[in-house]
Amino acid sequence: MVKITENRRRIAVLLGDPNMPDPVKRGGMFNPEDINVVNRLKKALNKLQGYEFVYFDDHKNLKGNLRDFNSSRGGYALNLCDEGFFNLPSKEKDIPLMLEELGIPYTGAGAECMTVCYDKSLVKELAEKEGIPVPKSYHLGKDSLELKLEFPVIVKPSCADGGFGITQKSIVNNNKELKSAISDLRKEFLYKGKIILEEFLQGNEISAGIIGNPPNCHEILPLIQEDYSSLPENLPKICGYESKWLPESPYWGCSKSAPANLPEQTRRIIEEDSLRLFQNVGCRDYARFDWRLDSSGNPKLLEINPNPGWCWDGHLAKMAGIGGISYPQMLEKILHAAEKRIFNSVLQ
Repeated sequence: MVKITENRRRIAVLLGDPNMPDPVKRGGMFNPEDINVVNRLKKALNKLQGYEFVYFDDHKNLKGNLRDFNSSRGGYALNLCDEGFFNLPSKEKDIPLMLEELGIPYTGAGAECMTVCYDKSLVKELAEKEGIPVPKSYHLGKDSLELKLEFPVIVKPSCADGGFGITQKSIVNNNKELKSAISDLRKEFLYKGKIILEEFLQGNEISAGIIGNPPNCHEILPLIQEDYSSLPENLPKICGYESKWLPESPYWGCSKSAPANLPEQTRRIIEEDSLRLFQNVGCRDYARFDWRLDSSGNPKLLEINPNPGWCWDGHLAKMAGIGGISYPQMLEKILHAAEKRIFNSVLQ
């Protein structure tokens, strides 16, 4: 293995653009808490030895600025732009496409993997082909259909991030509520894509995180589960748009994460299937997998996050913390995983 002998490796850190609208965030824009998240990131990265970090968040001039970076002094990109190019989730894949065009190596998944995982219906199809259990579901186009469903059902967009379009009204128990939830998704969230009608599982929500690159150089972080014990009993137990973006909602601050309390066999199934999916869909360096248990305790895959939230209080950081890994150490592990994959090298 080649040793990198430069004093510091130069890293381009790609972020969302705080000066542009963001359709997912509260009020459709970056808020003080979002700026605080970025500041905490910078503080954590500054603790790492052997790196020089250069931050890029001006999306209108991103390509030109990255071209100048690439021609200056080597390095690679830390792609933390989970908002997507121009803060549009549907353009999340455009960032790796741009980096590849410019010849800049980067952390995380490529465009093809991001495209597949952005569409939850495609993820379900791939998982089913691998024999990995998923909730029963139906997919709607632009118009609703008369379907015979087993309630309760959760209504959610097939292509969206950050809990977009998922509220307490998304859990429906009859056809009247179903039509109302579909109408809300179309009119209130202005969502025009495919809709998933999915059986609403009653068990715990479980998240699995992987850092590294299987099969030989990776670690599975401790599994976590959502704790809804402080949520009013009349509300469905979900971590949707309200819990992430609406401080006035009863969901705000009610969802906490705790180490997953699972039978060993269930834990093994989630870990092994997550590893298999990581490789089969083309994840790289780090990823998160969201599961939910049915009423019998059987895990079913909900979605794959190949470019998961990296913030200090996000699910990945919580899993790392339970495993004794600090926030700066987690970021460093992601960097080292990318370096081993890209350069087959380590910093001295």
